[in-house]
Order: sequence, then C-alpha cells, then structure tokens
Amino acid sequence: MHSSITAAYLTRYRSLASAAEAAAAPEVLLPLTGAQRRFLITRHRDRDARTDIVPLFFAFPRGTVDLDRLRRATLRLADRHPALRGAFTVLRGTPVLRLGEPSVELARVPVDPPGPAGPPDGPSDGPARAALLRALLDWPTDGPVLRLLLAAGPGDEEELLAVALDHAACDEQSLGLVTEGLATEYAAPGSTDADAEAATAVEAYRAAVEGQLAAEAKAASEAAHAHWATRLGALADAPEEARPAGSARSTGMAVERLPAVTGAARGGVFPALLDAVATAAHRLDGGRRVLALGYPWGGRPADAAPVLGCFLNTLVHPAPPGPPRDLDALGGAWWDDLDHADTPYDEVVRAARSAGASWSGGLDGLLTFEDLHRRPPLVLGGVAGREVHLAGRPLAAPLAVSASHGEDLLLRLAWDRERYSDAVAREAFAVLLTTLRHHLGAPA
Repeated sequence: MHSSITAAYLTRYRSLASAAEAAAAPEVLLPLTGAQRRFLITRHRDRDARTDIVPLFFAFPRGTVDLDRLRRATLRLADRHPALRGAFTVLRGTPVLRLGEPSVELARVPVDPPGPAGPPDGPSDGPARAALLRALLDWPTDGPVLRLLLAAGPGDEEELLAVALDHAACDEQSLGLVTEGLATEYAAPGSTDADAEAATAVEAYRAAVEGQLAAEAKAASEAAHAHWATRLGALADAPEEARPAGSARSTGMAVERLPAVTGAARGGVFPALLDAVATAAHRLDGGRRVLALGYPWGGRPADAAPVLGCFLNTLVHPAPPGPPRDLDALGGAWWDDLDHADTPYDEVVRAARSAGASWSGGLDGLLTFEDLHRRPPLVLGGVAGREVHLAGRPLAAPLAVSASHGEDLLLRLAWDRERYSDAVAREAFAVLLTTLRHHLGAPA
C-alpha cells in the first residue's frame, strides 16, 4: 500500500494542535496545504533561503495614496484572513500557521536622488523602482506576510506602490482578494463586529485547507504514482556548476505584447506557452537533457470560502530537446497531467525517483499564467493604479516566464544574469516568441 505524505502530515499536525489547545496558555495552530508546506520546509532547511514572494506594482499620481488610511484598510483586511494574522512556522518539524497579531507592514521607502544621467523616463525604471526592489530583497524570513511599500523619487509625478505577499499566503485568487479587499476597505470601513468576523474567518480558512488536504491525500494514489513515474523518469539534475547560487543574484527581463487570443483558440494558449518556454529553455541550456519546467496550477476545493492562502500545486512538465512539438500531442499529455494535478509535489518527486530519475526536485524554468479578467483593479481614493512590471525581481529558477492575458497577451522572460548573458537570453526570448506565434497563428 502506498503511504501518503499528506496523511502523515495530518497526523503530526493534529497532535500538535491538540497539545496547543490544551496548554496553560492555549494557542490556535492551523493546517497548511502541500504548497505552503513546501515553501516553509525549504526555508527551514536552508538558512540562506529567501522567502518566496509575490509582488504587484502599481503607479499612482503622486499624493493619491494616504498611508494612514491604507494602513487602516490593511488591518481590516487582516481581520478577515487568518493568513495575514499570524506566523507561518515549523514546530517540531511540522509546518503550521500560528494564529496571532496582524502580520502586515506599511512603509514609505526612502529613495535616492537620480544619478548624473538625469531623470528616468518613468517611475518603473528610476530610483523609486530600485528602492522598492532593495526593500523586497531584504524580506525577513520570519515575516511579515503582507507588505505595502510606497516610493517616489524627487520630481516624480507618479509614486510606486508595491503590494507583496509571502507566497505561502498567496495564489492567483488571493491576489484578487487582496486588491479588491484593499480597495473596498480604503473606500469605506468594514464590519464593526470584528471579533465575530475574525472567528468566522478562522473556521472558513480551516475548512478550506482541510478540503484541499483531503484532495491531496486522495490524489496520492498508486495510479498517480505510476503516472508521474512514467512522465518524469528521465529527469536529471543540472550539473552542479550550472545551478544558480541563490535568488539574490542580478536578473534581467525581456517584454513583448502579442494580440489577445480569442474564441476556441484560448484553450490552446497554455500548451502553446509550455512548448514555447521549452524551446527557449533548451536554447539556453544547450539541448543536452530533458528539462523540468514547473508551472502552478489548481484552485480552491469546491464550495470553499474565498480565503487567502496558497491552494496551488506546482506541476512538472518534462521537456525533451528537439524542435517545437505537435500541439495536439503535447496538449493531450498536459490534460493527462491535469488529471493528477492534486498530487503533492513531494509525492511527484518520489515517483520520479522510483522510476530512476536522478532528480532532486529542482526546476530548470518556471511558467506562470494569469487571467487578468479575474483580478479586480486596485482603486485607492477613486483612482485605479496602473500596473507596472519591474525587472530585477528574485527568481526561484534560472529562468521564469510570466504570461498575463487581458486586453493583450503580455509576456515577460526573466533570467539569472550570472547564468546567462543578456544577449543569449534575448535570443532565447526571440525563439520563444517565434514558437508561440507559430502555435497561435499570431502575426510576426
């Protein structure tokens, strides 16, 4: 009988939670999803590891944002979401959320004056950008969970607001909950019965996570083990000298916009992206081995309350070297993978290694995809923030591709500059765009 990592976690968690409730000074410990546990265990094992963060950046006309008002809105938002009211921690080897005070920070970040070259073209490429990135790179591993940082350089007509979350409290739906919640609370105060609202929120969070854990336990089956063993048995770690050494290294970014994909063709966007990212990754890697490309996928259990948290799993796509793939065949394999999307990442790695893979679970590249129609805008003081994208963010893999589908298809390739030169990375991005246009029929 296949033993379940999720079932073993639940046994340990329930023992800890019972002891905490029975203690002289009782405290509330809440369970974590498989994705959340993975983030915490990585930090716990590696003292040099940085917190995985999910930042959004918005430009507002200078003077729009009232920090005191935004602080009150953020604290009211925290009342409704346990993931913002405590600490993600590891107790006796078991990752949990320890409920406590709001784990939020609001600050105005000091900005250095422009250099001798003169003022930048806009806030997304000037001293304010650099100041925000420095602050985010200095994110402490013990919190806070949510940080709102505001910066503007001397003479800037716009100011930049970073809304950044610990990934353990954030997935795609969570981003929408935060932007909508901040806008609502900034416009008008919420419920006055904060204690009752907070207690209800705890039970809603607990039910949502336990529903997710039930799905993960069910997905850790013999059939899922066999599927991932077959799919990932050829993976191998990159040579030791080629691995990136930490996430604080300099990163570059290339950006392109393609027309939005409409109608029935929308269903083929993600398989096309997978193949396009694979061709770019092989251009960078030299096409010598099967690459492990990770992508977040999933959603909350049916009927789960809209709570902040990470209900995504990271799925692994094996990308063998060679020319672009037939999209029908690739799409069929991808749909088969989605049938096993709830299998926890640790179970997937164990299955691959049982099939002979010399793979420790590291990823050669990441692909994230966001449907912007699902995320409400951040409106403060009646002004909708203009979202901007900043180069230089820390990466969890040697390269990362982000695709945002809204009025157009915005593509961003970020890379580790100590691993790849800017020229080589931009060549790889050109290959990615050519492959994607081929699959989607987009004009060059």
